[in-house]
Amino acid sequence: MMIDIALQDFSYAYTHPKKVLDNINIAVEKGSFSVILGPSGAGKTTLCLTIAGAVPHYFGGSSAGEVHVAGINTRKSTMHHLALTVGTVLQDYETQLVTMTVEEEVAFSLENRGISPEEINLRVKETLTKVGLTGYEKELVTSLSGGQKQRLVLASVLATNPKILILDEPTSALDPEGTESLYRLLGNLNREHDITILVVEHDIAAVLPYADQFILLENGKLIFSNTPENVLSFMANSHVFIEAIPPLWQLKLMLEQHSSYQFSPWRKEQDAILELHQFLQEEANKNA
Repeated sequence: MMIDIALQDFSYAYTHPKKVLDNINIAVEKGSFSVILGPSGAGKTTLCLTIAGAVPHYFGGSSAGEVHVAGINTRKSTMHHLALTVGTVLQDYETQLVTMTVEEEVAFSLENRGISPEEINLRVKETLTKVGLTGYEKELVTSLSGGQKQRLVLASVLATNPKILILDEPTSALDPEGTESLYRLLGNLNREHDITILVVEHDIAAVLPYADQFILLENGKLIFSNTPENVLSFMANSHVFIEAIPPLWQLKLMLEQHSSYQFSPWRKEQDAILELHQFLQEEANKNA
């Protein structure tokens, strides 16, 4: 088992003395799709910035412990060096857009790295295809919809061939259709291209079909890290961030608590519907 991201006894505070992250120990496997969960103020964004190297290199503050990303000790590295391995899409993704046209945006970071024009043209074409923006090369960035701008930022990051992709609440400005489309894309990048994905998300139902690890934070502390089904069960049993548990999972856990029936770990709505139908049929047969 190879570990792409490892935090060991890591704590961090900005300029004030209160710790934003407190003694965090996390391991994220290479090629995994991990999701950071937690209420507002839990430290989710700071954790993303830590893995990307912006904490503490850009924001300053004080820290303790170790952070290793793809074998690199972030404290001894630079943000530029880490950016060769880690691609980051911020929650306020529009701040990452800096050029006039779509193709210029994707080419921008590649030009800064001294990549040849031929290779840049190839990567621009490939990444725009991956994110569904083929044909938009000459379009003005300002003419794009919110979802298209977000896909453009993702294309710009993917063009640099990152091994790890971090996204901070990428669906906060998207409608349900856009959310489903984005996670379908991220799931494909994870499976087909072996990119390690780490995403902050509040809509658990949207990301559940793709995730293999949930990381639950509260008040800057790591509460529990495990499979999605185990973390959801923990949240319900411990009454931690229970408002985020998808309604179908709340129903599942309640039925399991009050019956001997054990459902499978529901990842998609259709899985839940099929099993609930089977459950109701068996209950009806018992009472017949």
